[in-house]
Parts: sequence; structure tokens; C-alpha cells
Amino acid sequence: MFLQEAGLPGLFIVSFLAATILPLGSEVLLLALQAQGFAALDLFWVAGTGNVLGSCVNYCLGRFAGIWLIKHVWRVSDVQMQRAQLRMQRYGYAGLLLAWLPVIGDPLTLVAGVLRLNFIAFVLLVALGKFARYAFLLFVFA
Repeated sequence: MFLQEAGLPGLFIVSFLAATILPLGSEVLLLALQAQGFAALDLFWVAGTGNVLGSCVNYCLGRFAGIWLIKHVWRVSDVQMQRAQLRMQRYGYAGLLLAWLPVIGDPLTLVAGVLRLNFIAFVLLVALGKFARYAFLLFVFA
């Protein structure tokens, strides 16, 4: 596999893209590289950093192009958008700890940008959740 041969740079790229709105996952590559003998701490920092930066891209998309994307590309109705905004306002910043979850995590980071949540708090909470996920995976599959 090419990305597996790319090592840590490949992991960074996949982790970054996996956190954007692209349907990718970084876990398999992370564990494959761990099985090859890459240091767990290196894998942890590279995957976590790439994943958090990818979420920052989603936040920026939401902040600067979110409404247009939501209405014209994904064709989300006003009712669906209001429901998503109410959920985000209800759970607020604590909900960002779930940004690591498949399917809902990436849209969550996009909606955070649309709602213009505080960017520093966004980064800290998203990082906490995403780094915790990678730590868990690396520990369990060590």
C-alpha cells in the first residue's frame, strides 16, 4: 500500500483528509504503521495533529462558506438546518468532544463554524476528543 510506505507523512495526509468532509478513515493506516514498528508517540502526534487541522478546515468552511454549501451543495432544508443549530446550541461546546465520531463528527465541526463558536475553544475541545481516540487505539492495539 502506497500510504503505508509513505509512513508518517502519509499518516498525516490521511488523518487530515479524514477529518474534512471527505469520507476517509485514518485508523487502519495508524494501526498498520504501529504494527510495522513506528513509535506510538510519533503516530499519536502526527495523526492527532493532522486530524485536528482537518477539522479546522471544516470550521473555516462553515464560517466562510457554510450557508452556501448547506443550501446549494448538500441541499439541506431550513428545517433540517434549524434542528442542527438547536442541537449544537443545546450541547454547545461539550458536543465538540464528539467530533472524532464517524458520520456526525465532520458535520459537527462544520456547524461549529457556521455558528461562529469561539475558535480557540473549538480547537481545544476537538483536539481533546481526537487525541483521546488515537491514544485509545494505540493503547488497545499495542
